[in-house]
Amino acid sequence: MQQRMIGIAGLLGLLARGALWVAGIALVAMTALVAAQVFARYVVGAPLTWTEPTSILLMGWFILLGAAVGTREGYHLSFDVLLMVLPQRIVRVLHSVSDLVVAGFGAGMAWFGFELLTRTWTASMPTLGLPGGVAFIPLTLSGVLIVIFSAERLARRAAGLKTARFGDEVTEE
Repeated sequence: MQQRMIGIAGLLGLLARGALWVAGIALVAMTALVAAQVFARYVVGAPLTWTEPTSILLMGWFILLGAAVGTREGYHLSFDVLLMVLPQRIVRVLHSVSDLVVAGFGAGMAWFGFELLTRTWTASMPTLGLPGGVAFIPLTLSGVLIVIFSAERLARRAAGLKTARFGDEVTEE
């Protein structure tokens, strides 16, 4: 089981790295668009109407994809003081409960994000002309990734492997 999990973890590591690349590109693009908007408005005197909504769309991508990868890496919000004094067996159980709760939250993001996506798809974003549902693609995708990455954390723990940290090799505990 460990060898199979190591192979799956490698593939999911590539998926996480790809998500980080998309998030990074979205962050750089958003920064460039905001700079272009400031230049166009205050130097040229002709504001670009499409840069603000585009920047907001890009912000959704880098925040939500970053959150999904943060889930895989175990960087989500947690309170670890109690875990320092508990036996390792109980700590593993609590980590698993945490991963299940996070997976449930991700499932809710995916489910309700997809519902929002489909219900707003026929509306149009005024300045961009894109379907309104485009704004909910990162929410839905991020929810799916959070479920996948939480399941990976549970499977790794069950297989006796360390949970993922970005750039780490997959090793036994």
